[in-house]
Amino acid sequence: MSVPFSLPFESPVQELETKLKELEAFSQEQDIDVSHEIQNMKRKIEQTRNDIYANLSAWQKVQVARHPNRPYTMDYINAMCTDFVEIHGDRIHRDDRAIVGGFAKIDGQKVMMIGSQKGRDTKSNVETNFGCAHPEGYRKALRLMKLADKFNVPIVTLIDTKGAYAGLESEERHIAEAIAVNLREAFNLKVPIICVIIGEGGSGGALGIGIGNRILIMEHAYYSVISPEGCAAILWKDRAYSDKAAEALKITGEHLMDLKLADAIIPEPKGGAHTDHAAAADILKKVLLENLEELKAMSPKEILEDRYNKFRAMGEFEGSVA
Repeated sequence: MSVPFSLPFESPVQELETKLKELEAFSQEQDIDVSHEIQNMKRKIEQTRNDIYANLSAWQKVQVARHPNRPYTMDYINAMCTDFVEIHGDRIHRDDRAIVGGFAKIDGQKVMMIGSQKGRDTKSNVETNFGCAHPEGYRKALRLMKLADKFNVPIVTLIDTKGAYAGLESEERHIAEAIAVNLREAFNLKVPIICVIIGEGGSGGALGIGIGNRILIMEHAYYSVISPEGCAAILWKDRAYSDKAAEALKITGEHLMDLKLADAIIPEPKGGAHTDHAAAADILKKVLLENLEELKAMSPKEILEDRYNKFRAMGEFEGSVA
């Protein structure tokens, strides 16, 4: 259930909505017909929200990506898929709830769904470790990827994490090795892989399930080597510069498209995916089916070459070496 929550830059909308409630209350108390004014106010609210979300800064997009009412992996799976069968555990240590996955169908198309998962309240956040996976989470993801490869089923990963868990337990169970193995093995899978950043795409935690033939990003999501706060703390010794760091890091969909790191930006409902989960899922579903249809036409060899060439082409260098 969604909890009322507004972001700092949404204050103009909040002010108008307060006035709308006052107008509706006045109409009811005084028994006066102000329906025309109410409709005008609703249109103004909608227009104001659209104007705000059409011109978000990089830092504001980070805030939207972290919105507590934003749809998470299981929200999308439940809305888009049928016949979802979740698979648990890495068969080594335990079942990490920060990463979920299993076989499913999208309009009859068999897929392996894998994604980061956050919680909605204290209990579920503790269960999912706030979406920050331990090594066993990435080993579970790799187990599912290999299972999909064995049965020739395309893989879809949904990324929404601040990063892998960096605590003592992760280091004891070799988090760096787990992510590194995922990167290596993902390049050898012969089935199509589509990766979608649906919220936060933080550091190696995102990259651990982020190797694919297509890298897609939701309109108000971000993908970064470090969080803006972390970057600000390192470069300026002050997290107050997070907005400046977000812009410098080039982490939004537009930046990633310019840098040729993402293949497409997936539009969100007006006001962000958190305003309409069903509409966001419908948009994502359509984009996934389009990309799956395109990739299904490729042979296993072409799939491998496409993925390899995609990542080899990333990165541009300016200037010359003396």
